[in-house]
Amino acid sequence: MDPIIATALNSARQRGAEYADVRLVSNREQRIVVRNGVVETMTADESVGLGIRALYNGAWGFASTRELTNAGADQAAGQAVQIARASAGQNGAGLSAAQLLGAAVTSRGSYVTPIGIDPFTVALEDKLALLLAADAEMAAVPQVSARMANLVFIREERTFANTEGTHVSQTIYESGGGVQATAVGNGETQRRSYPQSHGRQQGCAGWEYVVEMDLAGNARRIAEEAAELLTAEPCPVGITTDLIIDSSQLALQIHESCGHAVELDRALGDEAAFAGTSFLTPDLLKNFQYGSDQVNITADSTSATGLGTFGWDDEGLPAQSTDIIRSGQFVGYLMSRESATRLGLPSNGCMRASSWNRIPLIRMTNVSLQPGRWTLDDLIADTDDGIYLETNRSWSIDDRRYNFQFGTEVGREIKNGKLGRLLRNSTYTGITPEFWRSCDAVCGPELWQLWGTPRCGKGQPGQIAHTSHGASPSRFRNIRVGVMR
Repeated sequence: MDPIIATALNSARQRGAEYADVRLVSNREQRIVVRNGVVETMTADESVGLGIRALYNGAWGFASTRELTNAGADQAAGQAVQIARASAGQNGAGLSAAQLLGAAVTSRGSYVTPIGIDPFTVALEDKLALLLAADAEMAAVPQVSARMANLVFIREERTFANTEGTHVSQTIYESGGGVQATAVGNGETQRRSYPQSHGRQQGCAGWEYVVEMDLAGNARRIAEEAAELLTAEPCPVGITTDLIIDSSQLALQIHESCGHAVELDRALGDEAAFAGTSFLTPDLLKNFQYGSDQVNITADSTSATGLGTFGWDDEGLPAQSTDIIRSGQFVGYLMSRESATRLGLPSNGCMRASSWNRIPLIRMTNVSLQPGRWTLDDLIADTDDGIYLETNRSWSIDDRRYNFQFGTEVGREIKNGKLGRLLRNSTYTGITPEFWRSCDAVCGPELWQLWGTPRCGKGQPGQIAHTSHGASPSRFRNIRVGVMR
């Protein structure tokens, strides 16, 4: 396909583009869902196409095509430049490419997700057998009225090139799966999920990633826990107490109250879809206490199995790790070349598009809370009165990523340093910086886990990004909790 890529870039230049880049993307996805013992979904989708951005007089144009010929590439490049010219006419004279984008990007190379077993070589019968075995385990619990088990596998091949000399190719594999049991009784409906909520755990890995989850081996346990929640005590109403939050719930907390808040396009006011902007405006950079000194958060696109792990972003920037929060201080954003230049900074490579027919946006990579030194047993023993929370059930947050409420599937009372009663319908609320400043303890690396978030929405038209967040169980002091209805 290199001649088609060259045609697109040459065509854009000949039509007056000062800068252009091309992404050729081929995507294959397999999805299998078993619900209540019946194979509900079994799909295999493929998509391939080319997207091109062109810069003219400080304005962008974008076009895409499924016609992977020289003629198709030429037409798409022409359309991208035409849109850029029209935009420049509306906005007046703009900045040069160097002024807008900063230093040229000239990356070269190839990258393939490290995998043990290609998931697309595993027999469909073996995948179905795994899901049906997990379903049968959940069905053994009488109170469980709804059961779901699913698997997802993705292979995406991307080639990126620009007029500055970049030419990179990468093959990204993703594997994921999960089970969910819903129990009904005593006027209650309760759900338990494994390995995490909202359908599945997913990572950049092969079939071995799913095997290690042991879905069938954990299915009956989570079904029994769903049934046990039906008669559990409700979470206390409207009190303030200490919380120990497990790593999977904390991962979503990071996603919503930190990850989106540090996207620089939101902070600059350029992006406001899907509950955006951000309270972390540029005047606060390196001048704001986001959390306690226990809070260290990084954006790392090199983390093994992370859904935000790659060789290069969709502007050709290499994968890298950068600090976002250091000892509680707000020190960094997720950036594109253009937004970083506006702050006089180099980009940290966070531009990604969901497909060949979407323009790249600033997206999370693997935004993670770095581990501390506590063991979970010691942290519980050190907590006189509190609640241990596991697995997200619901969430809401305002459009500045400031006020939030989260609900979890499970709560467990902590009294005098010991886990006590099971609690249902647990929620907690807070204000982002106050919440993170209340963090006084983070568990160590042996409990740190990277959790996939494969359905992060942003942009208009909407795009779904795949991100990950790592965390260890952590304690937060004096947090308000209540009952979820």
